[in-house]
Amino acid sequence: MIELQNITKSFDGIEILKGISMTFEAGKTNLIIGQSGSGKTVLLKCLLGLHQPNGGDMLFNNQALVEMDDDQRRILRREMGMVFQGSALFDSMTVLENVMFPMQMLTNQSEAIMRKAAEEVIERVNLVDAQQKLPAELSGGMQKRVAIARAVVMKPKYLFCDEPNSGLDPKTAIVIDNLIREITQENNITTVINSHDMNSVMEIGDSILFLKNGVKAWEGSKELIFKTDNEAINDFVYSSNLMKKVKEVYQ
Repeated sequence: MIELQNITKSFDGIEILKGISMTFEAGKTNLIIGQSGSGKTVLLKCLLGLHQPNGGDMLFNNQALVEMDDDQRRILRREMGMVFQGSALFDSMTVLENVMFPMQMLTNQSEAIMRKAAEEVIERVNLVDAQQKLPAELSGGMQKRVAIARAVVMKPKYLFCDEPNSGLDPKTAIVIDNLIREITQENNITTVINSHDMNSVMEIGDSILFLKNGVKAWEGSKELIFKTDNEAINDFVYSSNLMKKVKEVYQ
């Protein structure tokens, strides 16, 4: 579980995050949604430790970040997995080598143990036949599955995904959404996903945080998002004619 307590963040005197409070629960897919410039990426980077909030605190399994010493913060970083928007695979490495990379960098495990762990997660994402292929030989959806395998190979407590469906066709995007949700539930991971994709919201939005201009404008679930009378989120959700038709069905 991750708890945000009144998080603020400014750059050059401009406040980007304005007192964000939210709880992301373990075993659930927690989505952060909003328009470009709403503060989604800044908040995700704060969670990852890439930005230091100007105010407030973040609690990881009830342990406050501001109270952690350097050793505790290093341990926390090892408990985090990240799926990047563009997958960020190493072009010269095979699928197996890409997945093994975090263990080689962060552990002292033997080659045999690392290989076994990598092979297990590669099998979990249904890429056994692609272990010796290079990223250029894979489709976009397959590359994303490699990125997920690499992110979870060290059994993280926290998984962060930045626009995991970016560049994927709708059918493949659903496969990736469901894979992330299944792995989250199987391992009781606290998963936080940055997204602007309403299909993802409808598929896996267990918990949703909607940001507008750096403010928490709404929170709820996929079941509630179509029933809310919140003007800000309605403007976002029903911005397309397709979603307006969906609204008519729910009403």
